[in-house]
Amino acid sequence: MLTDRIEKIRQNYVNAKPAISCERAFLWTESHKKTEGQHVAIRRAQAFYDTCAGISVHIFEGELIVGVVGEFRKCGILTPEFSWLWVDREMDDFDKRSQDPYVMTDEQRAFVREKIFPYWKGKSLEEAFLARVPEETRKIAVDTGVIDNDSKWRQAVGEITPDYQDVLFVKGFGGIIKEAREKIEALNEAVPEEMDQITFYRSVILTSEGIIRYANRYADEAERMAEKEEDEKRRQELLRIAGNCRRVPEYPPRSFYEAMQFIWFTQIGGILSENPLALNPGRFDQYMYPYYKQDIDAGVIKKEDAQELIDALWLKYSEWVWTISANTADYFAGYNQFQNLTVGGKTREGLNAVNELSYMALKATEEVKTHQPGLSVRIQADCPEEFMAAVTNLVSKGTGFPAIHNDSVGYQMLINAGYEPEDARDWNNCGCVVPHYRKTGEWTAAVNVNFGSALEYALNEGKSRMTGEQMGLPEKPSREFVSYEEVEKAFYRQFANLCKHSVIATIEAQKLHQEMVPRPFLSSCIESCLETGKDLSQGGAKYNVGPVITGIGLAVASNSLAVIKKLVFEDKETTMEELDRALSADWEGYEELRKKAREVPKYGNDDDYVDEIAIKMANWYYQEIHQYKDVFGSPFNTAFMGISNYIPMGRVLAATPCGRKNGEPSSEGVSPYVGSDKSTPLAAMRSAAKVNQEIHSGGTLLNLRLNHELVATRRGQANLGAMIQAFFALGAFHVQFNTLSSEVLRRAQEKPEDYKDLLVRVAGYSTQFVNLSKSMQDAIIARTEHAEF
Repeated sequence: MLTDRIEKIRQNYVNAKPAISCERAFLWTESHKKTEGQHVAIRRAQAFYDTCAGISVHIFEGELIVGVVGEFRKCGILTPEFSWLWVDREMDDFDKRSQDPYVMTDEQRAFVREKIFPYWKGKSLEEAFLARVPEETRKIAVDTGVIDNDSKWRQAVGEITPDYQDVLFVKGFGGIIKEAREKIEALNEAVPEEMDQITFYRSVILTSEGIIRYANRYADEAERMAEKEEDEKRRQELLRIAGNCRRVPEYPPRSFYEAMQFIWFTQIGGILSENPLALNPGRFDQYMYPYYKQDIDAGVIKKEDAQELIDALWLKYSEWVWTISANTADYFAGYNQFQNLTVGGKTREGLNAVNELSYMALKATEEVKTHQPGLSVRIQADCPEEFMAAVTNLVSKGTGFPAIHNDSVGYQMLINAGYEPEDARDWNNCGCVVPHYRKTGEWTAAVNVNFGSALEYALNEGKSRMTGEQMGLPEKPSREFVSYEEVEKAFYRQFANLCKHSVIATIEAQKLHQEMVPRPFLSSCIESCLETGKDLSQGGAKYNVGPVITGIGLAVASNSLAVIKKLVFEDKETTMEELDRALSADWEGYEELRKKAREVPKYGNDDDYVDEIAIKMANWYYQEIHQYKDVFGSPFNTAFMGISNYIPMGRVLAATPCGRKNGEPSSEGVSPYVGSDKSTPLAAMRSAAKVNQEIHSGGTLLNLRLNHELVATRRGQANLGAMIQAFFALGAFHVQFNTLSSEVLRRAQEKPEDYKDLLVRVAGYSTQFVNLSKSMQDAIIARTEHAEF
């Protein structure tokens, strides 16, 4: 049961519209004007300090955990050093966007055009990328829906898990400053490599001083408010807040409450430094449990008070708004920041890691109904029955939470990526469904690549069927293919070309990040960076894992190849020439042929005829991508994780042989194409489990939809738990469920004002259903609603 305080804050979260703040961008810009000519790392660190010293501080009614990134409670910021062109182009219609609109006033627009954007002209990461990327790559990789790495050159990288266990809670930022100064004393500026290390440590000192200054300003504000507060209870709360902010994050936390405030200040620091995607809280129940147990045992805090603090933190995670372009919003729909928080699983030593905080995190997600943090659970073979029951009970609530992961496959994915066993055992999720670790530097969502486009180019002479534009490699007319093997060969040739350009775009972006946007604040949260004096962007982490290329459309491409194989070359029901005409006509006038195509076995029904095509495709994809190396010499990695990317990637895709029509969504993760999993959820799971998931260390995702009645009872939930364990025994990594009925979802479409807090699983995340575009909502409703196990 939520406290009145939390419910009031929750109502504000549900009803407030995301608003843009210009404060950070202005302070960042003014700082850069004063540091021309200095080292880029020092300039960014100084800008961070100046922002922390100048940004307005706000403590809202009833808050227990404090800190915002601007003047609004539900607030997004601008980062012109990364990109401003898209903001200038789109901000006049921010409030009219179909996906992720923002509130921005005319006065704000005039202000940024006059005071901020002119300085950054010719200096942003976006402009540099567009100037440098080869034209051939740009043609298929910039806002096309064929290849997309927009979030890596219009935005910051993010994708970091701050190390609370070995760095932050042990040292505090004051300790980090002391350590950095000692490192500088031991280095020789006359040695080139050591000169770079000194620059790094100086940048870390500046950012650490900045976040401490920020916290102290909140302490000042809390004390000022306490002096005027007439309610004695609230006055004492404000004084406690002031005490917390004087203590953390400068010093190690001494209590559960201080540790909670420390976490949020670290998150704020990451946001102000680069507005990042996937700044993950990590294994919350592991690093917070010692503080919880200590305070509970000492009688310092009651369980209900600790739960209220957890609820408050969940709301803080959700109030920050990731500001992104309309194109990026198509791929990451629903104001989602992918702050992935992981509970459960095993300890570093291999023992059961579930504790009381694991359950309290599930409870917060169920009751507060926020879309953040993204809650992931690790499930091992000997998972405690009570924990599995709590997990399946949360599934039954219909929020789409939690994401459920196979503990042993996550471990194996990291072993395959080169991690030491003890570190691999300590994995947490990053962003969507990526097994990660707190000593890692990685681009976990570097590029989305459209499998369907590769097939379209193979069947249409290398051209887009919608535009007629030459997008792929030249290919002979499809009517000249004389065997299925020849079609398949053409598909893989086009596919390889898309993979190559995905790598080119990523490496170009990596180099630019090294040159233009080092990351001193987030580097200070990573142990190896502090030890070696090397920024994250320069490979300072213990593990520098290769960028992840995400495959979109596995089911669509596999289903389509199965149709060609069966109807054209085995059963002779049609010809390549007739199929080509049908696809060009968007199946209009070819209804009988489309009916036959839709009757061919589809991936997601445990049918080896098509599943073997998908397995071959997934294996080939891994081998093709893994041969490439990034700027650190690390092999690229693959993933089948789903965000909302399958919507825009379907939008540019013409009709496909599987029976899908022009512009309809593609398929995401290792999930079946919507509505094509006609059998049971177990059959869909068996199809997905056939994919060799452990090699795709960027993560794999299976989305399923169950009828609510199926999991409404304890018995149904127990059956679900057994089904999950059976799925994981087959070697699968992840599954998640929507359990809301189509009737409820359609009512929410009709009367969104009555369903503001209705959460749904989009793909690798949940968000408010009413915050999704109509096309995204329809895609969720179209998923098969399984009525039996």
